[in-house]
Amino acid sequence: MPLSRAINAGLRAALAGSDRVLLMGEDIGKLGGVFRITEGLQAEFGERRVIDSPLAESGLVGTAIGLALAGFRPVVEIQFDGFVFPAFDQITSQLAKLTNRLEGAVSMPVVIRIPYGGHIGAIEHHQESPEAYFTHTPGLRVVSPSTPNDGYWMIQDAIASADPVIFLEPKSKYWQKGEVDTSARALPLHASRVVRRGTDVTLVGHGAMVTTMLQAAALAESEGTSIEVVDLRSLSPIDYGPILDSVRRTGRMVYAQEAPGFTSLGSEVAATVMERAFYALEAPVLRVSGFDTPFPPAKLEGAYLPDADRILEAVDRSLAY
Repeated sequence: MPLSRAINAGLRAALAGSDRVLLMGEDIGKLGGVFRITEGLQAEFGERRVIDSPLAESGLVGTAIGLALAGFRPVVEIQFDGFVFPAFDQITSQLAKLTNRLEGAVSMPVVIRIPYGGHIGAIEHHQESPEAYFTHTPGLRVVSPSTPNDGYWMIQDAIASADPVIFLEPKSKYWQKGEVDTSARALPLHASRVVRRGTDVTLVGHGAMVTTMLQAAALAESEGTSIEVVDLRSLSPIDYGPILDSVRRTGRMVYAQEAPGFTSLGSEVAATVMERAFYALEAPVLRVSGFDTPFPPAKLEGAYLPDADRILEAVDRSLAY
């Protein structure tokens, strides 16, 4: 099934599993959301479980915090990545800190679903990658599925978490199909995964970039270069085990992301790998990212977003050391 249907199925399973689970967001009920991720759920579970909210992101997240304090597990949908900022204060000043502020007396089982990233031909505030803001905030868990199977299981695991989870959905992959095993999860919520084995260079990334990295690896194979690809899956906390194991075998690493490169998730992963696997490296860790500019008009997104060619250029630079 496509990623959009897999997340829908995961939400349905969570709603059916507990009457404390609520979905909240703008147009998520009758319309089913901008991307139809919640389509059919209000008709199945009712308007008290799948709630069409006012257009007020700060009020939406603030209400979710109150519901969590009352024992519910609210799942909030933000329509587009760039629309999360009116709720940024609620998320970073309140949601992320309440458990610590109250010395663990309460938990904050709130999930914030955010469609993010480019490749849909939209404008600014509709194609951004704000993950670094949230990974920088202690008290938040941040995850991003890259496959339908991960979408199905990770949304359920996020809802089951006692901590607040920022659930970043790569919107350009909503229509990409993949097999979904509804009988058993493959990995825990915060585990990274090797999705392609290789011997020469390790590529690491998350979300929609995983597909691009796999495309780059296939092209490199035709030229005699063997690339290993690691899907981060969890952006905070990060499971470094598979990454470090891979780098110690290949001796080289490239991190790829859609977000701007300055003080980004790629910066953190690169620094940590160079700290923890320095003597295994044959070349410095390199990064491929969006540019350090606001997201451009839709016609220029192809120049802004990293593609397989830009990744392979970094691979060539790494191999040249």
